[in-house]
Amino acid sequence: MPRMLDVSDEVRAEIGDEEADRLLVGEDAPRSYDCTSCRTPGDPENDRTSTVLFVGEETAVLAFAHATCIPSQVVSVSEEQLQGAVRSITGDSPASGGAPQNVPGGQAVLGITSGLILIGGELHPALVVEPTAPIARPGSDGPGDDFLPLLIEQGFIPVTDTSEVPTVLGGWSVLLAAGQLHAVLQPGAEGGGQVAWWQAHQALSVTDGWRAAVNKTQRVLIYAAPVGSIGQQPREDLLRDALDKAAAAGKLVAAAMPLAGTPGA
Repeated sequence: MPRMLDVSDEVRAEIGDEEADRLLVGEDAPRSYDCTSCRTPGDPENDRTSTVLFVGEETAVLAFAHATCIPSQVVSVSEEQLQGAVRSITGDSPASGGAPQNVPGGQAVLGITSGLILIGGELHPALVVEPTAPIARPGSDGPGDDFLPLLIEQGFIPVTDTSEVPTVLGGWSVLLAAGQLHAVLQPGAEGGGQVAWWQAHQALSVTDGWRAAVNKTQRVLIYAAPVGSIGQQPREDLLRDALDKAAAAGKLVAAAMPLAGTPGA
């Protein structure tokens, strides 16, 4: 009997008391699972286990995770993103990389690169965001690039020195499911649930080292720069050099974000 299974109130509200009770007594709970966050095996009879419900527009998928990785929660995702998560969770389709997400109100897309950043002798998991074209302010017809001002208005902090860890941005988080990157989430309008600021059309694979680092820190550093500032760098040392140059030129903002649902979100 899986006595160590946690079904949060919000998950119970979505799946109903009857299904929640069946999970808790072991009728519908798995004998073992691959953690939807770190992808290592779990056993609900011996490991504290969280139920994680991914909810799309038409379907919902219940997954399981170590309670030490993420708490029991409901995660709202797009239907397309949910289908990608299903393929990742079930292993039906290996993810080969992430496609950028359209920026609301614009024709540019956001490209994301993952890498490890050494700060104070410790490796931090980082994501570097760079649009493919200038980002105009919604409603603006001008040719200017408002990407960084828009992010600063959201709480990102200008970076002048990459040797300092960015501060945590409240209400934002990074969705890592099935050990792969699915989305960067921002606060919804008028106090609603989180919505995707960026989401992968297909789950973005990360290295074992990156995943190990995020499991240790439970936070991801997000760096953002205007188009043409960073580029696709084949090595992490070159990526760091590009970040340093962007910071020196006043073209870099950053924030730290917890994993979706973790304390401090």
